[in-house]
Formats: sequence, structure tokens, C-alpha cells
Amino acid sequence: MRGRLIFVALLVAINLFLLTRLIWSDQGVFAYLELKNRYEVLRQKIETVDARSLDLSQEIRKLKSDKGYQEKVIREKMNFVKKDELLYIFPDEKDQPRGETADVQEN
Repeated sequence: MRGRLIFVALLVAINLFLLTRLIWSDQGVFAYLELKNRYEVLRQKIETVDARSLDLSQEIRKLKSDKGYQEKVIREKMNFVKKDELLYIFPDEKDQPRGETADVQEN
């Protein structure tokens, strides 16, 4: 009888040890949940990068084949003008201070 009791106590101790390892070890449940969350974040980033890559590929195709689009992009981004055209460049409003601080900075 005493041998059985020791055997059962040993089995209970082993089960408790295995349960704690299952939950709190480096390969346990909490580590699995953390890795699962990281996987989802990385998957979202990959989807975003893939969409951006597709957009850039389409823009490259347009730039190679569509002369009108080329001219539009050059005029907008590089501020190129045609002969006898005037270009007005206005500063961004967010770069300009407003109110009393604008007057103080100017002086």
C-alpha cells in the first residue's frame, strides 16, 4: 500500500512539473500566444508591403509607356514648366507659424 502511495505521489509531482513547463516555459502556451501575435503583425506588414510594391510596379509601367503621365509627374514633382509658362510655388501652411509667434519670429 505504501509503495502505491509513493508511486501516485511521484506521478502527481511529474504531472505538476509537466503542467508548469507546458504553461510557462520558452515553448509553452504564453510563448505560443506571443509568437502568434507577432506572426499576425508581420503578416499584416507583408500585405502592406506587397500592396505598395504592386502600386509602384503599376506606376513604373505607366511611366515607361504613357508620355502624358510622364509629363504630369515631371511637372508636379520636379516643378518643370513649358516654354512661356510661369510657376508659382506657395509655401505649405503647416510650415508657416501663425499668430503672435509669427510676428516675433519675423523681427
